[in-house]
Amino acid sequence: MELDVNFVRAQFPAFKAEETKDWAFFENAGGSYVPATVIDRLQQFFVEHKVQPYSFSGLSQKAGEEMDESYTAIAELLNAREDEITIGPSTTLNFYVLAQSLRHLLKVGDEIIVTNQDHEANIGCWRRLSEHGIIIREWRVGKADAELDLNDLEALINEKTKIVCCTLCSNLVATFNDMKSITEMAHRVGALVVADGVSYAPHVIPDVQSWDVDFYAYSTYKTFGTHQGVLWGSSDALKKTEGQGHYFNEEKSRYRLNPSGPQHAQIGALAGITQYFDNLYRHHFGDSDIGIHQKAVKVFDLVEAHEANLANQLLDYLKNRDDIRILGQDHATPGKR
Repeated sequence: MELDVNFVRAQFPAFKAEETKDWAFFENAGGSYVPATVIDRLQQFFVEHKVQPYSFSGLSQKAGEEMDESYTAIAELLNAREDEITIGPSTTLNFYVLAQSLRHLLKVGDEIIVTNQDHEANIGCWRRLSEHGIIIREWRVGKADAELDLNDLEALINEKTKIVCCTLCSNLVATFNDMKSITEMAHRVGALVVADGVSYAPHVIPDVQSWDVDFYAYSTYKTFGTHQGVLWGSSDALKKTEGQGHYFNEEKSRYRLNPSGPQHAQIGALAGITQYFDNLYRHHFGDSDIGIHQKAVKVFDLVEAHEANLANQLLDYLKNRDDIRILGQDHATPGKR
């Protein structure tokens, strides 16, 4: 079975608008287009119940219910528990807040490993901790291929390593890093693992249970939603954090690591992402009572195959040119590149 691209495009109002209906969209690194399911929820929230949620009036309660739907939907999509999810303004801010929440665990001379393959979001917030005597060590890519070598990580990790930060999918070379092996190496010395999934989540449905990482983050505006960042932490890892929000929200899992507070309408719209995935599943596979995580995984198997086909046409052209050098793998394979 192949992905029905015409059906997919039909879910996005932008491809029906006069100015954009004939576009081929190549700006996904800056954010994805948004399907009607998300737009409709956002508009409905602003029009019908743009009030403070979780209060006594009917409108307020409805606003809270729509936000709750989105927290539940995102958690189910990630194969996570709802109380493990924080939805903040962006992944960059979520990582910054996370770094501050873990600072109390660190003492002078402790080490954090970052890579030079990651986005700045998962580098700068940790480097700033060097102001408090924390040593930052850099896991560098190979000069020949810009890939991360696990042997180099093995040489960096030691009993002083407290946190290892790494991307699941490289912005530089599009390679999927072996997060399970990275996590096993870090956990052997008791280090926490912070995984950046911003470049991964648009192509593969994350399963936060499968890697055994401690924290995982991605951006919903790059996965068909509003401009928000999702931060997941395992229950054990979250217990190690210090709350960074208002003191009266210390016991509220959604707000402990979100000092800015929730953006009501933007969060309320996020359940439209899973509605979109459900629509794609029903179109390709028919009705089913399996959960949204399993549905999305099956849909994205089709997406990955379609992406690999497109990417390989480009890669085949590029690798036959003498004036172009390809960094990383020169063939797109689902699950690897």
